[in-house]
Amino acid sequence: MNKRAVRLNKIKTYFSKPQNVILLLFGVVLTISTFMPVVSIVQDTITIHPGTIDAHLTGRTEGYTVVNYIDLFTSPLARANLWVPLFNTLLLAVFTCIISIVYGGFFAFLVTRTNLRFKRYLSSIFIFPYIMPQWTLSVVWRNVFYSNKVTGTSNGLLASLFGIHAPQWWCQGLVPSSIVLGLHYAPFAYILIGGIFKNMDSNLEEAATILDTPRWKTMSRITLPMIKPAILSTILLVFGSAMGSYPVPHYLNLTTLATKYISLNSKYTGQASILAIVMMLFGVAILLVNNHAMKSRKNYTTVTGKSGQLSKASLGKIGSWLIGVVLLVVTFFTSIFPILSFALETLLPNPGDYSFLYTMNPAHLTTKWWLTNENITENGMYGQHGILYNDTIWSAFWGTLLVALSCMLIAGTIGTLVGYAVSKNRKSRWANYVNGVAFLPYLMPSIAVGAALFVLFSTERLNLFNTYWLLIIAGVIKYIPFASRASLNSMLQLSNEIEEAAIIQNIAWHKRMFKIIVPIQKSSIISGYMLPFMTCLRELPLFLLLCTQGFILATTLDYFDEMGLYAFSSAINLILIVTILFFNTLVNKLTGVSLDNGIGGK
Repeated sequence: MNKRAVRLNKIKTYFSKPQNVILLLFGVVLTISTFMPVVSIVQDTITIHPGTIDAHLTGRTEGYTVVNYIDLFTSPLARANLWVPLFNTLLLAVFTCIISIVYGGFFAFLVTRTNLRFKRYLSSIFIFPYIMPQWTLSVVWRNVFYSNKVTGTSNGLLASLFGIHAPQWWCQGLVPSSIVLGLHYAPFAYILIGGIFKNMDSNLEEAATILDTPRWKTMSRITLPMIKPAILSTILLVFGSAMGSYPVPHYLNLTTLATKYISLNSKYTGQASILAIVMMLFGVAILLVNNHAMKSRKNYTTVTGKSGQLSKASLGKIGSWLIGVVLLVVTFFTSIFPILSFALETLLPNPGDYSFLYTMNPAHLTTKWWLTNENITENGMYGQHGILYNDTIWSAFWGTLLVALSCMLIAGTIGTLVGYAVSKNRKSRWANYVNGVAFLPYLMPSIAVGAALFVLFSTERLNLFNTYWLLIIAGVIKYIPFASRASLNSMLQLSNEIEEAAIIQNIAWHKRMFKIIVPIQKSSIISGYMLPFMTCLRELPLFLLLCTQGFILATTLDYFDEMGLYAFSSAINLILIVTILFFNTLVNKLTGVSLDNGIGGK
């Protein structure tokens, strides 16, 4: 009896702490939400699907078989369906990492460690490519470099205005896809590496300079090892994201695992599921490699109590202005020009008709794509109303906002609670497990997560296909890592004494959270809510398989692009960009929270 009483007392004491209840509850929920889709897609690889290749090869319409594995890896189509897409995907991920780290890291160095001009403006504008939809720069790339002579499409700006026809390898394939994705993810490197540069004590570098150490040796032996954690974090984030990128390879005609999955999914369903598993395995592998590298790396104390000075390299009076102007031009084309380009595309009478630019005659522009309010007399619009009167577009817009706001509130709240609970039990194995399983979906390519959820929730017993419920479930699972990591990093900075003082006063847990913890870490917590919101607004790969075209803005854009109504797809791009920038600016003005704060922004 005494043992039972002691056991019950221990259980009661354990559950009297809110962080333990949170860990148990969300540990179970996150385990189910993360691993059930994976189990379902693994099962899908050995399931016979009526009307597909596995049914043809086995002569059966139901049951289980390993023929999908055999056919995918050994058939004459193995090269086209697996090895070439896999090779292209790995090259794309590697080149994207290199471009984003070199470009973003160099920009971070210039902003934080030199006397570069226009720092504040450049710091703010540099993060625009990440805030904008992933496919933005790829569509702009097409609008600028495509030509009828090379790509067989309508002429882009260079071909129309100057008669310049860019070569095929520059217009489509690995090179443009790597450049576009590298530019898109460069802000990751800038934020992570710039944060270390900003807070790094320069005494070690100055000591090397006093000892006449060559610049290259100082960089390779001192500076690079100190920013190695940021480089590894960038590789972890960018590699996994690039592996599962669908819009950029799709628009720039590069065959990858993601694009091949879409093309195989109807007739080679089981083999498409194998491709999704391959993408997931690479996400897990890069996490394991990153963890091994972080454990085995040398430790450096870069922020000490002796000196906080930050020496800045001089670019010279001319150099600081010259490099500043060059970066102004580069960031204009990566951040401002896309918005202007999409606006112009919605006013062209026909795709590729840039006659207005060399005649400056307003008669060569049209507002029909915006203002047409009937679908009978205007033949060139395929029966569509103008953008301002198009029910499909505005229904998709409000649906997108509904999904984004729901994901923000649910993922942000769960992530914040998980981060809080893990920080309070940081030495617990269960806490570390919950933290890991909460972050795992981020490392899985979006299209693979979408494929797994499609298989799980598109059955006869449970069919949520083409419902907002399924999109919200997918978004929450995918975006919890944003909030949990932002919350955990901020909670670890808080001393336990802050909350213990309130506990002594018998202040309830919810009051401690809202009156003490949340106000202190407001910036990080708001970031944990805003990142899911902004990412969800522009998400395509995750939702592509879960709803029909026209359900949300991202899939509606894809629908109009396939129809050849580029003015409509450009308008949707414009609507998405303006919406994201509006909410980002609003939150920045109301709360002071900004992605580039503390680096070069303020």
